[in-house]
Amino acid sequence: MAVNLAPPDPASLHPVAGVELGVAMAGIRKPGRRDLLVIRLCEGASAAGVFTRNRFCAAPVILAKRHLGAAPDTRALVVNTGNANAGTGDDGLERALAVCRSASRALGCAVEQVLPFSTGVIMEPLPVERILAGLPEALADLRADNWHAAAQAIMTTDTVPKAVTRRLRLGGSELTVTGIAKGAGMIRPDMATMLAFVATDAKVAQADLDAMLERAAGRSFNCITVDGDTSTNDAFMLIASGASGVSASSAADLAALGGAVEEVASLLAQAIVRDGEGATKFVTIRVEGGRSPEECRRAGYAIAHSPLVKTAFFASDPNLGRILAAIGNAGIDDLDVSRVDLYLDEVLVASKGGRHPAYREEQGTAVLAKSEFTVRVRLDRGSAQATLWTCDLSFEYVKINAEYRT
Repeated sequence: MAVNLAPPDPASLHPVAGVELGVAMAGIRKPGRRDLLVIRLCEGASAAGVFTRNRFCAAPVILAKRHLGAAPDTRALVVNTGNANAGTGDDGLERALAVCRSASRALGCAVEQVLPFSTGVIMEPLPVERILAGLPEALADLRADNWHAAAQAIMTTDTVPKAVTRRLRLGGSELTVTGIAKGAGMIRPDMATMLAFVATDAKVAQADLDAMLERAAGRSFNCITVDGDTSTNDAFMLIASGASGVSASSAADLAALGGAVEEVASLLAQAIVRDGEGATKFVTIRVEGGRSPEECRRAGYAIAHSPLVKTAFFASDPNLGRILAAIGNAGIDDLDVSRVDLYLDEVLVASKGGRHPAYREEQGTAVLAKSEFTVRVRLDRGSAQATLWTCDLSFEYVKINAEYRT
């Protein structure tokens, strides 16, 4: 059960002019479920993407990056669940390319204008014949108000579809930013076992869109972890259709639009953690007083990736030694532990290298018993800070992943 995360209301998801979405049940892994999504973009739309840094990246990642660099604009994205098409060698690339070829013929565009995305089981051949058979159904379903169905179609072990909309005014006109994401396990930065697609109807120059995407990714999807594993298939796409006729070109306009994109991406990223496999707690980790944001993130991830810390969170056990040990193992060689403060919510639990004299264990237990809480660390080395989001590690996580292929 997701932690304080309700399914999105379909009526709350605003269409983005110039973007249409269609879904189908292709039977890629399991019958009777939506598992194929096509996103069609209007002519002249701009697209930018960031992808997994896993060296065993999937065939669709390789091909999507190649097509992004080869075509002046993107006209379609084809997404399948149930099969990752990763660890499949040259055959996987050919199967992903076959999907792009079929979609390009149906849509009347160049094959390089189609980007493929896959998620699911690794090292199994992509059932390309099922995807090709399902494409006509997905294309026939294309419409602008299909974001909720699209969010459902990209789910794997997710229990809740993830979709967010924000609107803003720019140059006297109203613009829309709508996005969907999937992910629940194999989640860590750079990026996660996640797919995310965010679109706006603003017109944005390619260089500005690339910068907007990098900034949003760095403050959202690259600030989450469920289990510390990096997937082979991660992708975060930002699309600017330009169909509103409103250009975001000034510094002020780009900042306003970028803020809306970042908000949508952050809410989607947090939704992934809230829906983490087996999660019962949503945990914010804030590290302050570092010499650089990178140093703060390093300390934060040392806490967030520790199985000992995460299982203590699950048990509502304020085992402070586990948290302090994780901070000490963060690779900050000259860290003065006598200057480190540790808080659970607003309760100061450790200072000057040990337990705070006024701290009582029942205070820590009360904090960790909540479904949401904050672990705050003050390093007292500088003015930098970083915020990350993670969850606990439960019995259910082990069960889900032990049974993933059965």
